[in-house]
Amino acid sequence: MDPQQLKATIAAAKAGTDDAFGRLLEAYGPRLYGYFFRATTNHHDAEDLLGEMTLKLVRQLKNYDDRGRFEPWLFRIAANMVRDRIRRAKVRPKAISLSAEDKYGRRLVDSFGSDGDPVDSGLVAQERMQHLRRALDTLEETTREMVLLRYFGELSFKELAEMFHCPLGTVLAKVHRGLKAMRNVMGESDASI
Repeated sequence: MDPQQLKATIAAAKAGTDDAFGRLLEAYGPRLYGYFFRATTNHHDAEDLLGEMTLKLVRQLKNYDDRGRFEPWLFRIAANMVRDRIRRAKVRPKAISLSAEDKYGRRLVDSFGSDGDPVDSGLVAQERMQHLRRALDTLEETTREMVLLRYFGELSFKELAEMFHCPLGTVLAKVHRGLKAMRNVMGESDASI
């Protein structure tokens, strides 16, 4: 969406036009979902946060002062929501044993089919996500947010500098050091992160 279309869409949304909110969500929903998913590593949480974000957008858009900085404003709200979600998530799910029996005497390990489907493909993807999550968790909170917003929220370094109220060089350095630290944690020497 070009800047003029965005400005007109925001004005229409502020006036209460439902279609305008739909256009904003159509334009920014996929990026927000991507950011939420990478931040939480959980599709359900990402969908939940996107739903909450929709409500927040409807409620808070009237407070947006249009100076051509909609994306940083929007992703600041998203970052705050993720931070709140992570702080509230105090209870971790307990580990489940594959050999444990359910109330009907069935073992979880027995529920995996042996019809040639690669059972481990989903497990590999899940393991990669957990590995990425652990690497992200080693970063200081601001650096983690900057990395997530840059690569999964697709914000520019300039937008991040405005959002975090710091010089562009600071943002560049934090993101670079954050990626380097993640590579070290993940044991990767290439630039695939």
